Amino acid sequence: MSPQLYEFHLPLSPEELLKSGGVNQYVVQEVLSIRHLPSHLKAFQAAFRAQGPLAMLEHFDTIYSILHHFRSIDPGLKEDTLEFLIKVVSRHTQELPAILDDATLSGSDRSAHLNALKMNCYALTCLLESFETMASQKSLMDLALGGKGRKARAKATHGFDWEEERQPILQLLTQLLQLDIRHLWSHSVIEEEFVSLVTGCCYRLLENPTISHQKNRSTREAITHLLGVALTRYNHMLSATVKIIQMLQHFEHLPSVLVAAVSLWATDYGMKSIVGEIVREIGQKCPQELSRDPSGAKGFAAFLTELAERVPATLMSSVCILLDHLDGENYMMRNAVLAAMAEMVLQVLNGDQLEAAARDTRDQFLDTLQAHGHDVSSFVRSRVLQLFTRIVQQKALPLTRFQAVVALAVGRLADKSVLVCKNAIQLLASFLANNPFSCKLSDTDLAGPLQKETQKLQEMRAQRRAAAASAALDPGEEWEAMLPELKATLQQLLKLPQEGEGMPEEVAATETAEEVEGRIRRLLAKASYKQAIILTQEAIGHFQESEPFCHMDPEEPEKTAFLNLLGTIFKGPAAPTQEKNPQGAAGNLGPGETGCKDKPSVSEAEKRRENDELVKQEMLVQYLQDAYSFSLKITEATGILSQMMREHTTTVVQEVIEFFVMVFQFGVPQALLGVHRMLPLIWSKEPGVREAVLNAYRQLYLKPEGGSARAKAQTLIHNLSLLLMDASAGTIQCLEEILCEFVQKDELKPAVTQVLWERATKKVPCSPLERCSSVMLLGMMARGKPEIVGSNLDTLVSIGLDEKLPQDYRLAQQVCRAIANISDRRKPSLGKRHPPFRLPQEHCLFERLQETVTKGIVCPDPLWIPFKEAAVTLIYQLAEGPEVICARMLQGCAKQALEKLGEKSIPQEATKDTPVLPTFLLMNLLSLAGDVALQQLVHLEQAVSGELCRRRVLREEQEHKTKEPKEKNPSAEAATEEEVGLAGATADDAEAELIRGLCELELLDGKQTLAAFVPLLLKVCNNPGLYSNPELSAAASLALGKFCMISATFCDSQLRLLFTMLEKSSLPIVRSNLMIATGDLAIRFPNLVDPWTPHLYARLRDPAQQVRKTAGLVMTHLILKDMVKVKGQVSEMAVLLIDPAPQIAALAKNFFNELSHKGNAVYNLLPDIISRLSAPEAGVEEEPFRTIMKQLLSYITKDKQTESLVEKLCQRFRTAQTERQYRDLAYCVSQLPLTERGLRKMLENFDCFGDKLSDESIFSAFLSAVGKLRRGAKPEGKAVIDEFEQKLRACHTRGLDAIEELEIGQAGSQRAPSARKQPAVSRHRRLASAASHSDFVTPEPRRTTRWHPDTQRQVSRKKLRIVFSSDESSEEEPSAEMTEDETPKKTTPIRRASAHRHRS
Repeated sequence: MSPQLYEFHLPLSPEELLKSGGVNQYVVQEVLSIRHLPSHLKAFQAAFRAQGPLAMLEHFDTIYSILHHFRSIDPGLKEDTLEFLIKVVSRHTQELPAILDDATLSGSDRSAHLNALKMNCYALTCLLESFETMASQKSLMDLALGGKGRKARAKATHGFDWEEERQPILQLLTQLLQLDIRHLWSHSVIEEEFVSLVTGCCYRLLENPTISHQKNRSTREAITHLLGVALTRYNHMLSATVKIIQMLQHFEHLPSVLVAAVSLWATDYGMKSIVGEIVREIGQKCPQELSRDPSGAKGFAAFLTELAERVPATLMSSVCILLDHLDGENYMMRNAVLAAMAEMVLQVLNGDQLEAAARDTRDQFLDTLQAHGHDVSSFVRSRVLQLFTRIVQQKALPLTRFQAVVALAVGRLADKSVLVCKNAIQLLASFLANNPFSCKLSDTDLAGPLQKETQKLQEMRAQRRAAAASAALDPGEEWEAMLPELKATLQQLLKLPQEGEGMPEEVAATETAEEVEGRIRRLLAKASYKQAIILTQEAIGHFQESEPFCHMDPEEPEKTAFLNLLGTIFKGPAAPTQEKNPQGAAGNLGPGETGCKDKPSVSEAEKRRENDELVKQEMLVQYLQDAYSFSLKITEATGILSQMMREHTTTVVQEVIEFFVMVFQFGVPQALLGVHRMLPLIWSKEPGVREAVLNAYRQLYLKPEGGSARAKAQTLIHNLSLLLMDASAGTIQCLEEILCEFVQKDELKPAVTQVLWERATKKVPCSPLERCSSVMLLGMMARGKPEIVGSNLDTLVSIGLDEKLPQDYRLAQQVCRAIANISDRRKPSLGKRHPPFRLPQEHCLFERLQETVTKGIVCPDPLWIPFKEAAVTLIYQLAEGPEVICARMLQGCAKQALEKLGEKSIPQEATKDTPVLPTFLLMNLLSLAGDVALQQLVHLEQAVSGELCRRRVLREEQEHKTKEPKEKNPSAEAATEEEVGLAGATADDAEAELIRGLCELELLDGKQTLAAFVPLLLKVCNNPGLYSNPELSAAASLALGKFCMISATFCDSQLRLLFTMLEKSSLPIVRSNLMIATGDLAIRFPNLVDPWTPHLYARLRDPAQQVRKTAGLVMTHLILKDMVKVKGQVSEMAVLLIDPAPQIAALAKNFFNELSHKGNAVYNLLPDIISRLSAPEAGVEEEPFRTIMKQLLSYITKDKQTESLVEKLCQRFRTAQTERQYRDLAYCVSQLPLTERGLRKMLENFDCFGDKLSDESIFSAFLSAVGKLRRGAKPEGKAVIDEFEQKLRACHTRGLDAIEELEIGQAGSQRAPSARKQPAVSRHRRLASAASHSDFVTPEPRRTTRWHPDTQRQVSRKKLRIVFSSDESSEEEPSAEMTEDETPKKTTPIRRASAHRHRS
């Protein structure tokens, strides 16, 4: 077919070119075989050199054949074809301008060039897409193989890299489209298929995931410019919009690429309308459809978010179309719309010069953001807080909204989502850093100025109202109103001049007549008539020649003349007078007066000035009010955040710590509480939290402001000393760990150590407390570097233990603690060859300690007790043979006590009364004996045991060296190592047995010093009536606990006494001390204390808050260390969750948090806890029960646990006996994270609770459980939910009869057996019964059974009784109550009736 006779139609698919579709339509005549392709391509190249671009008309079949066989042909042929086609299109692009400008161009030539253009572009774009497809497949293969060597393989073929070839092709097509090629078409209307052909290859390139990589930036830009030309010149907007929407839905890598393109088209190409078209298409998407298409929603959301960042002004006109998505289910779309609004506020609607409409739009956007701060999705709430953080950081938030957004952030601190909490803290930190109020935000400091300025504002407003009221009155009318009272006052003064006038008005020598006239006018206005009349009389005498005082008519009566003069002054002079002396008249008039022509300007100026002052004052008050409200919110936030430090994840805790650092720097008083509360986090197992605490204290205390290094050191020491004031032992220990870390890293300058020593030795003046804190800090630093104290040991001894000075026991105690830090208090390791550091017994340190303790025992100083404890500890840590020193110390103290006793008994010989020892002296003596006993035990088990091990290891090494070396035999070596290991274990046991024998047989033997104090100690403890002093009782009970730690035999003999005191003592301090002591005994002698465990749990309900807190701490430690069996009594720990004391409730919450990490511990305990707490005798009300169970059930996260608990709880409806128990069970079911399988369990057990659904609260609980399950249910699971809900509603309204036909086959099989059980059953039957968890009846305590046997028998006949596994040992428990003959008398010690002895 002749080239001039056919027309080339762009096909939708390549196959269409093989079919004849119409008259004169071009058809491919022959698809060449692969082997003929190279020769035909050469022929085409020769024709091109002769004919130019029109050669394509005759050789199109060749290119078509290459495209047809593209996958199979040689790569070199592909590359040659591509290179040749680029030349053809480039040549055609160069020639077309001249052809298009040729007015004489014939129709056949125009048609030929049009066909050639379409063929060239079709061939080039198809070849481009073929190469792109091949490259995509290769990249996927490389990805599957690991991607190694992909770039090398890509360039291996003749150095061809397709990624570098794309850009020139796209630029060539762009140049072609920039020509006015529409004239080649008839009527100059370019066909849409041609535009789609060129732009289609661009979209195909965009689909490649690698297009978003940085290396392909030039390709992206070329595509963007090509499409931009198509948009501006070829009406491609509609097609581009549709294509962009489609690609956003299917390709997650494209949002950022398309945003860059669209923003470029809107700015550089002036195509802002395409933004509106795309946004309109997104806005018209159904929110319900997007909720089912998460990938599409994600693409749209990312596109809108980034587009708003680039062209917010262009997007703002179309944002109203997107508002429907704020009510949609997809949170990503809501986030995108909110982010777009925030960007508009930041970039467009920012500043003070906004017009009214722009301000309204900004306020609407901010209202929407605030509203979504309470969105149902945590991701949206978090995103809103992030957006507000950006707005605050860029100072784009109006001051009028500060309080509302701060309140939003404070409210979100209690959010369940960790992400929301974290972003709320960051928002509050941004508010602090960018607050417009002050660098110091103390609400107490702001309250004073606010009150003062508010009062001033009220006074100014009152004056203004008074001035306005007076200005509103006519001067004549006002004169008439005051005239009667003025006449009476004048009459009285004329009769009795100056009567009663304390402060007479006088005319100053420098005053003019006009000034005096103004004073008279003001006095009259204030109704100070006496002063006005007196001043007028004085003025008449002074200004006889001046107006208006010169017009007194002597012929008129004095009273009338006076009143006329006063009237002239108050109302103003007459008109003739004004004309004569206008300046004088003007000067005599005051504010608010009429009659002077200069008066309006003066009055207006004064009014303006007053108005300005009032406005300034109002602004000042508003500023102070805003600052005060802001500081209150920050204070509220600090209180909430200080509670969050131990309850949240690592990231939140780190944010909280950083926040408190910032708040502290802004001077918020409550920040100090947070700084203190972060101290225990130094022991956190999370490195991030520990490092955050170190950084916080480094920033707050190690970097003080100041000039010289010494000044900085003094500031640092002062700040640390403030932390030590009234600090608890735990706080001091935490601070010691922090300082130790700083010292080890050399972060504390030498100047700090120097200043501390100067203060400790009084080289610089300081108070006793400052001196004491300096010694404390030196001791803390010695933990990191012992040489700080070790090199100045004698100095420290002279500081705190100087015999020449009156003894300061607080300072002496801190000196002992500081010196103790030079020794390694840890147990020596087996491989340590060097002996531990110890000082000889004759060292002056021990002499001074012994002397100070012995002399101080006779002094009633309460600080002596903590000092002697530190002294005894130090002796056992550092002295060689510490038991000898402490024995001498005890003997010396006992000798002094006997001497005191002798002194007291001399006067009493006549009356023959029993000699009396001072209470404080007995208390000191027993306390010292207890400390020595405990330290002797620690010394034996740590120091002596460690030294024995060390010596044995050295001896074994020496023996090993003396043996002759033998030939190495691997099997023999292994056997030898095993033997050595066994021998070492045997030696360890032998050493431990030796230490145990010493404790059991010798320490409390009659020959030892400690044994001499046992009878005295037992006498005090056994006779609380005789020894009733609270401090003595506390010291004796604590000493008894320490003595019990030594020997199992002694402990067993005194356990009943210990637990009797623990239960019966009226002193909370005694019960608290004994709780700690028995906790230690439970660790040392677990078999002895185990039968008494219920009495330990009983202290959790102690009436004293101090005892409950101590009991909670002790039981937490024992349970988590597996030293106590976790029985049903753990419900007492659960009751602490609702304790009125916040510290105790937090302690219980922390216990269950830790317990939940120990496997299935909480899950296993829940049935017992629910049974005990819902029992009527438990004493737990319904609302507190719900609070407890809400916390405990939150630890159930595994589906299997949930299903099992659902089944157990449903079955328990059968055995529950009160309405309260039904409601409790229903509430527990509603709090579980129900699953579809759990729901099926409920359906299977429906008859267990169906008859209880008539109760509204039970029905509501089940309905809420179903509602929570429905929100996340799959479509196939909703049928089961609907069925269950229908059964619920039917039973609620009509009872079980309404669904009787559904339960006929189930009633017999699911009904629980009603076998009776006797109260006294075997142990095995009790265990089986408890495992079934089928009853809520909590058994009475065993002693109740003993006291009321008849009542128990009656109860057991009426209802089932379940004995919990946790009570299995109740029959063997010895009672802690004393029998009648065991009750302590004044002189008789306790006799024990129980024959039980439990030995470990």
